[in-house]
Amino acid sequence: MTTRGSGLRERKKQATREALRAAALRLALERGPDNVRVDDIAQAAGVSPRTYNNYFSSREEAIVAAVTAERESRVAAVVAARTGARLADDVIDAVVEQYTDPGGPGRDALLLITTAPALRAAFLDAATAIERPLADVIDDRLGGTDPYTARVLAASVAAAVRVALERWLRSAAATPAAGGLVVPAGSLPDLLRSALAPLAPALDAAEERLRRGERR
Repeated sequence: MTTRGSGLRERKKQATREALRAAALRLALERGPDNVRVDDIAQAAGVSPRTYNNYFSSREEAIVAAVTAERESRVAAVVAARTGARLADDVIDAVVEQYTDPGGPGRDALLLITTAPALRAAFLDAATAIERPLADVIDDRLGGTDPYTARVLAASVAAAVRVALERWLRSAAATPAAGGLVVPAGSLPDLLRSALAPLAPALDAAEERLRRGERR
């Protein structure tokens, strides 16, 4: 009974989170992000402002959450599902796959992010969410190694993703187009792979220690 009740509460929390981020993005697209208040988002989602604050710390965080759609957790899930190949390949491929998913946010949502400085900053900050779920998966892949290796590797992946996204967004701001800024496109996979490539030797070394049966 307790397990069933906990599962129901988690589903309700997830539904509330989804409703809030969907409302935030819709209102931002309709009015412009500067004309959206937290109270507006809460009302549109059918919850109180206090409930809103239990999920998001700002309107920018909620808007960006609608665009990223928890893909940081999906990166970890993909790596966990691919247990037969080289860890470095699995991590890099999972990041590129999830951050360049053609089924992701549309042009209007990406244009909103690229043209609003506060949203760009929140979008970059969201990359840090990849660290903890990915650290858990890397730790499992390495057989429960020391308490630092998985966290350091995952934090390095998050930092590399942030660097790639920052360059990607900068390219959008530097490319004028009629009626505003263009949405950056095909260069993102290459930027992600280039930023993550220096981490491959560290991921390989951690796997090699596991094969040799080393623990720290």
